[in-house]
Amino acid sequence: MSDNTTGTVWTIVVAAGAGSRFGAPKQFLDLLGVRVVDRSIATAARHSDGIVVVTPSEPIAGMDPVTGPDGVEFRAVTGAGSRTGSVRRGLAAVPADAAVVLVHDAARPLATDAIYEAVLAAVRNGADAVTPAIPIADTLRRRSGGVVDRNDVVAVQTPQGFTAEALRRAHADGEEATDDVTVVENDGGTVVVVDGDRRNLKITTPLDLDVAAMFLEGAGEA
Repeated sequence: MSDNTTGTVWTIVVAAGAGSRFGAPKQFLDLLGVRVVDRSIATAARHSDGIVVVTPSEPIAGMDPVTGPDGVEFRAVTGAGSRTGSVRRGLAAVPADAAVVLVHDAARPLATDAIYEAVLAAVRNGADAVTPAIPIADTLRRRSGGVVDRNDVVAVQTPQGFTAEALRRAHADGEEATDDVTVVENDGGTVVVVDGDRRNLKITTPLDLDVAAMFLEGAGEA
């Protein structure tokens, strides 16, 4: 939450994807009685003064509206044709006086409080951009041949955190990228990597939804 040193924290929850690999907009599916997107919003709200949710540009039949929890300012905007474009629309809805902006994929409903706290701490310690990440367990090969040194590679997660100034400046160029730390890094910003969590999986296939349910049941959070 905000204090006199850091100013307000806003989180952009990106929920505009069509779910083409899943076969449906997975962020609006049920996960043990709570929609995936609503789980993501609930965690973000514990660490934010305000939330902007970026929803699909086309209405989804039968979908209940996305709302925010009490005590947190809430705004909703429609997305664009790309993830970066959707983030940019969400960023435009963040108040100009926000000090820190977090960007979180709605399809990661199991992001923990510890990850949010680590990301926020790194931003407050001077990083322009922060991402949680986990080590790679598998052997990686290039299609063209040759093994990639997995000790120098990590798998990036969200929420990612930024000084609002650095994120706005980087997005002003209109660059496209698969995540926002890349946009800021390409603009010359400093990037810090903090520990992620293997449970913070991204719902991409139906199996991922089953695994997420197992994690929640195992933690007694069903």
